[in-house]
Amino acid sequence: MRSDAAKRRATILHEARRLFAEHGGSVALEAIADAGGVGIATLYRNFATRAELADAVALDILADIRAAAGAALAVVDDSATAAWDDFLTRMVGLELGALADALALRAPAELTAAVRQAQDDALDEVAALLAAARAKGIVRAELDPVELVLAIGMITRPQPAALQARAPHLTARLAAVFAAGLRA
Repeated sequence: MRSDAAKRRATILHEARRLFAEHGGSVALEAIADAGGVGIATLYRNFATRAELADAVALDILADIRAAAGAALAVVDDSATAAWDDFLTRMVGLELGALADALALRAPAELTAAVRQAQDDALDEVAALLAAARAKGIVRAELDPVELVLAIGMITRPQPAALQARAPHLTARLAAVFAAGLRA
């Protein structure tokens, strides 16, 4: 793929991820194309269907989860608490809750093999980090990688505007309380 084509594809993917997080999975593909500065035909040349675009977004998110866990795992022996805290901060920053609805349009059995494999790979990396963090005595023994990722997704779900106005730092506070509860 030419560099300009790769850049366009990356821009479309970035905008799809942002708009899925803001508006859910039913956001118009035309809106994604517009936000990416391309025409709808260019979007369809890169992603033939909405499902293909959703898969690409899912793969991107799963790669970010795996990268966050991998980065923490790489330094957990040097500074376990800092590595764990950085991992949680990065996970909250992924806005998993905002993207959950957009990516949950299909049943798990309908996910592509690539997405299922990426899920397994990401969860394996999170499990490895949890094992290392447990060995360092910084997280609870019963912590499960799937439950951890799902809980972060629940904490980061977008709240109605009225609630955000009333408690603008709620997500950060809930994340801090959750993180404290995970400590051994």
